[in-house]
Amino acid sequence: MKVEGASAYGLPGDLDAVGVPVFQGADGPQPAAGVTADIAGADVPAVLDPVWCRRRGFTGKPGQTLVFHPVASATSRLPLRGAGGPGTDDRPRPTTVLVGVGEPDGLAGDRGVETLRRAAAAFVRTVGEGASAALLLPRELRIDMAAAAAAVAEGGVLADYRFETHKTGDRPGRLTRLVVTTEAPAEAVAAAGGGARGARIAESVMLARDLVNEPPSQMTPQRFVEVFARRFRDDPAISVEAWDGERIAAERLGGLLGVSRGSSQPPRLLRVEYTPIAPVEVDGRIPHLALVGKGITFDSGGLSLKTAAGMEAMKTDMAGAAAVLCALDAAAALGSPLRITVLTPLTENMPGGRATKPGDVLTARNGKTIEVLNTDAEGRLVLADALSLAVEAGPDAIIDVATLTGAVVVALGNEIAGLLSNDDDLAGWVVAAGSRTGERVWRLPLPEDYRSHIDSDVADMRNTGRAGQAGTIAAAMLLAEFVGTVPWAHLDIAGTGRSAESTRYLAKGGTGFGVRLLADLATSEAFGRSLVRRG
Repeated sequence: MKVEGASAYGLPGDLDAVGVPVFQGADGPQPAAGVTADIAGADVPAVLDPVWCRRRGFTGKPGQTLVFHPVASATSRLPLRGAGGPGTDDRPRPTTVLVGVGEPDGLAGDRGVETLRRAAAAFVRTVGEGASAALLLPRELRIDMAAAAAAVAEGGVLADYRFETHKTGDRPGRLTRLVVTTEAPAEAVAAAGGGARGARIAESVMLARDLVNEPPSQMTPQRFVEVFARRFRDDPAISVEAWDGERIAAERLGGLLGVSRGSSQPPRLLRVEYTPIAPVEVDGRIPHLALVGKGITFDSGGLSLKTAAGMEAMKTDMAGAAAVLCALDAAAALGSPLRITVLTPLTENMPGGRATKPGDVLTARNGKTIEVLNTDAEGRLVLADALSLAVEAGPDAIIDVATLTGAVVVALGNEIAGLLSNDDDLAGWVVAAGSRTGERVWRLPLPEDYRSHIDSDVADMRNTGRAGQAGTIAAAMLLAEFVGTVPWAHLDIAGTGRSAESTRYLAKGGTGFGVRLLADLATSEAFGRSLVRRG
């Protein structure tokens, strides 16, 4: 979908639909200020009959939509807007869609930005297919115009996403153009710029969704590597290095090797380096951010086998790797001023004859040993190696993303990710980015005395905590053993990496959670400066 910016008086003449923002109010829903009765020839109401709205269940609540049918005929002779002078045009009027945006004072801050995302998503879903649609931004916005337009683009483009690679037969049409529309012509430039940024970020989110949604026998570790080798090969700012099984063994990645033993698919370690063309420098140094993503392309549980139902969505277990690489994809396209290193350990977790057994001890890259008591707690084993490599790269901070524990779903559900960190400042930046992007996170504690949950009788630690207790914290406690004193944040996206239904701007299947949050941080000069100053 192409996203453009325009003023209400410079809209294209081929619109199929116009979205009119409508506020909730004590006297019923009413169109936002600045909405005129003659926009691109659409039938735009100046006021709404509250009884008519109530009968249709429309209140103006954020994300509600209602197609407006005026008494007049849907086709009329419209005045031409072009320079050719007066004339007539027999084209049908665009469909008017009322789009709820809540209360006027709600269009401010991060809450208002998320309202616009959801409103744009609802509008696009209502329009369905067509050549072009325009969504008007209300005058009452107390949000930077570029940020507002970016939110509309994100919500609209992501709501239009479908994974149809393996479907046959006719496919339903889709919307081809979304015009983010301002009342004032002077604001159209900012809207165009914001819309382009939002659409580009959404492109990377959709790539992450595609990777997660691919059948696991096709999205193998090698195929995953090939996707990004092709994606980045023409970008002079990015270098890609893929380690095969022989190199992984030579580099002493014992956790990754241990998990991969049961699979016929050889493991890979993907390392991607981004060097900014226009970096931000602080005291002569470029901020350096390391991103680590769990890349289990299919998780059967290993010898600690999952149930049949438990395996159904386990192609999602590489969502962390997809998120960090697609975040880099977006950040590089938008000219991130930070140096970024991405590391993704990639393997299947299968119950083959050579598979790691409960009771085995693995030695990670940094020399620490882990007793494996449950082979289905494999993500922390491969991350141990990748985090060790990240530390060796000398970054100012590390953020890892992983579908790590079912316990985080029990604690936070499917719409909020768990955040655990050894650094309050870094955690604060991550929380704030989650709020701005609508990818919500909630910080959980890492109390020192909980380290005993992963004590082992035969190794430095074990890969499980205490049964039924603090599973998300225990997993993060193990990861903390491999980051040392480097500022580090861990995002557990076991609940948020996949959606069971299509809702708002999510599609059923992979969500791409984490791409927008990380891209927000990676393109922030202020974030980069904060890293170097603390270092």
